[in-house]
Amino acid sequence: MSLSIGIVGLPNVGKSTLFVALTRKSVLIANYPFATIDPSVGVVAVPDERLLKLAEFSKTQKTVPAVIEFVDIAGLVKGASAGEGLGNQFLTNIRETDAIAEVVRIFEDDNIIHVDGKINPISDIEVINLELILADLQTVTKRLSNLGRDVKAGKKESILEASVCEKLKVLLEAGKLAIAVIPDLTEFEKPFLKTLHLLTSKPIMYILNKKAGGKNLDEMKDDPRWIALMKFFTETKAGWVIVDAGIEHELKDFEGTEKNEMRDGLGANTDDGINDLIKKGYEMLNLITYFTTGEKETRAWTIGRGWTAPKAGTAIHGDFEEKFIRAEVIEWDKLIESGSFGVAREKGLLRTEGREYVVKDGDVMEFKI
Repeated sequence: MSLSIGIVGLPNVGKSTLFVALTRKSVLIANYPFATIDPSVGVVAVPDERLLKLAEFSKTQKTVPAVIEFVDIAGLVKGASAGEGLGNQFLTNIRETDAIAEVVRIFEDDNIIHVDGKINPISDIEVINLELILADLQTVTKRLSNLGRDVKAGKKESILEASVCEKLKVLLEAGKLAIAVIPDLTEFEKPFLKTLHLLTSKPIMYILNKKAGGKNLDEMKDDPRWIALMKFFTETKAGWVIVDAGIEHELKDFEGTEKNEMRDGLGANTDDGINDLIKKGYEMLNLITYFTTGEKETRAWTIGRGWTAPKAGTAIHGDFEEKFIRAEVIEWDKLIESGSFGVAREKGLLRTEGREYVVKDGDVMEFKI
């Protein structure tokens, strides 16, 4: 299952630096048939201690993590929606991703000039989101125009789609993201939102790029810019994470104790924020993980939340859904506590589930087909 997050940002906010730090955590793409060799795409392992513990439990020969794709999108400038800069390329690339991660600079540095000459995170977010909104408004307006004849002819589907477009147009003209329209759509209207492929109907996460040696959170909490930023996140229920992209770029070739010692020497926190970013990106896409484990391989499989067992099997092979008979299931921690599959079965912890079973995050599964 291949899902991607597009990394966007204004010039000099650390977007490309962050991407390089992220791709240090890239995985062997030979294990993932969907993976690309495009240098602007990083296939990144999702940090998961459960996988490592299961691999140790099974004394496995090979461990394969769940992954997520991050795409380094062409830089954005004001007027991108009208084709300014690399606007057309930017909009095309972001349209192909499943979610958006906006890099927002929160550090001061006179040697790195901000495009607006000042640091104002909310202003940066407004610039990026406005360009996305204006591009979506063009899409919606054009679609409404194309629907005109069929609406006049009384075609039911066209009337429904036009209704969705009208709601979106009002929202977008008010400067709001298309995703905010979802609560106002009926079950019959929601499919039409998907067919429009709007940029602002995608989930958005904000990456706050700080700098070692700069203000810490306690020092920033009284800054009006920080207060405005937190208010925005609360009102929009947006996900956000703090990352020091510069430090992680500097440390990208170090591991373990050596990396921690270098981080201390550079005056950075022990938490790099990168792992938190990857995990939150995974959650933003509404993904969960189930596991298969044995002596040959322990692997994390990515599926959508709410998938039934037969559909979850398609992560392994497309035929599993049609050929599914049953699955043996146990929670990962209960398996480890039991010490073996045999003991887990004796205790009644290893269950047999049928076609209606909804897979839960952390399930260990064996499919019978």
